[in-house]
Amino acid sequence: MVLFTKDVVSLSQARATLSELSDQAADGAEKIITKNGEGYAALIGADRLDHYHRLEQDHIHRTLIAEACKGLEDILAGRTQDAEEAIDEMIRRLDQEISEQGKPQKPARKHRK
Repeated sequence: MVLFTKDVVSLSQARATLSELSDQAADGAEKIITKNGEGYAALIGADRLDHYHRLEQDHIHRTLIAEACKGLEDILAGRTQDAEEAIDEMIRRLDQEISEQGKPQKPARKHRK
């Protein structure tokens, strides 16, 4: 959506004209509210917010399905690893990254033997 100058309002202006801005948002406008000259919040209609949430959920579901398919392909190709070993390897890598950063470290979790 294209934003125009009239769609950017200061917080003080938004306080003074909230009812009018809300009506415009309910009619499909998107308002950017600024504070100290920086973007601070957005005002959009409830229908549009619901639409954005549905798009986000759809994206999450598509991503999960794609990752599940990759996992199944790995299983069929024999690219598997014991879960305990995989977790231990992740912990070792995390501990190594922390120690390379020179920070005092407490192990992420005790390594299993």
